Amino acid sequence: MRVIVHTGKGGVGKTSISAATALRCAEMGLRTIVISTDTAHSLGDAYDKAIGPEPVLLAPNLWAQEIDARYSMDKYWGKVQTYMAALFSRQGVEDVVAEEVTILPGLEEGASLLWINEYFNQGEYDVLIVDAAPTAETIRLLSLPDVTRWWLERFLRLTRGIKVVSDTVKGVRNVFRRDKSQAAEVEDKDAWDQVEGLFDMLEGVRRLLTDPEFASMRLVVNAERMVIKETQRTYTYLNLYGYATDAVLVNRIIPDEVTDPFFDGWKKRQKENLQFVTEAFGGLPVLKAPMFKEEMGGLDGLRKLADTLYGDRNPAEQMSTTGIHRIEKIDDATDGTKYIMHVPLGFASKDDLDLYRSRDEITLRVGPYRRNIVLPAILHDLELEAKFEPPNLNVRFYQPNDDSKKNGK
Repeated sequence: MRVIVHTGKGGVGKTSISAATALRCAEMGLRTIVISTDTAHSLGDAYDKAIGPEPVLLAPNLWAQEIDARYSMDKYWGKVQTYMAALFSRQGVEDVVAEEVTILPGLEEGASLLWINEYFNQGEYDVLIVDAAPTAETIRLLSLPDVTRWWLERFLRLTRGIKVVSDTVKGVRNVFRRDKSQAAEVEDKDAWDQVEGLFDMLEGVRRLLTDPEFASMRLVVNAERMVIKETQRTYTYLNLYGYATDAVLVNRIIPDEVTDPFFDGWKKRQKENLQFVTEAFGGLPVLKAPMFKEEMGGLDGLRKLADTLYGDRNPAEQMSTTGIHRIEKIDDATDGTKYIMHVPLGFASKDDLDLYRSRDEITLRVGPYRRNIVLPAILHDLELEAKFEPPNLNVRFYQPNDDSKKNGK
């Protein structure tokens, strides 16, 4: 299954483009589902059809779903929340407060991740299109696996007194399995089984979405400088979390046939900004859609939008191969074996960056966002030095007795 996530600033037309893309894939014979992660759903409006929290068949090969946060919370987190709320209530916390603090941070927005995992494992669809929430919400959604790991570790220490040694999701699951003898402290085994299942799903969906063979992020913009600047930051943060972007989609370009002098200034500025988009996103394909005379809604309108955006191209295909973080092994006759981790950071500046290291992971901060990159065991005992060489942060790992660093190599 191919997963395509459309994200960008609010109001740029992500929903129309997502709906048109899904329709084009379906009409090419691909079993396609499009889901909306925005709490202010408008996917049903785009199709002029009623859509609910479960998939609805709209046309041959085309299903749509508007994610309902409460419905999904009950589906994936209900048993755990009931158990934890009861636990806090016994400690004297008021019931309403207990219920609120036991909501896993980000899970309401992140419920769509769990649906993606479910559809991938079921194998019923060829393509899954995600009409994502505006930029900030999407970044929180995609960083959810990292956030939940931090949350779970601290909750376990509070409720079970277990020292969680590993900072990885895999390590958290191993703690559960290794500590079954202490299950007497847990009154509801089903709840903790659901926790294990939840983290298995989050780990699985992260692997899926960070694999360019299966998933692509696509940035939807208008030809406006403010929108483009925000989208540049989004591109950087997607790189930070290891999500590969394979195209930029520019929507609502004023066509040349509009000759009213009122639009001359707009058309001139749009042409300048289109050139900026081409230069700014490192060679990513730029697909363009004009501003139409009427609103793009219903199957006929969306089909027209898809025609101008994709032509004869299959939207489900990977449009470019952009890098996510990778580790390169270098065998040097003089310096010995060393490793370099390349982390593409797009439009970050050196002043935005902070890097911290524990033995088995790196914590990398870019602006307001932070990511933990778990290191393979072979790097745990190596020293490191980091150098920002735009657009990449290059982290070099070397033996502690390697004096090549002193020699400037």
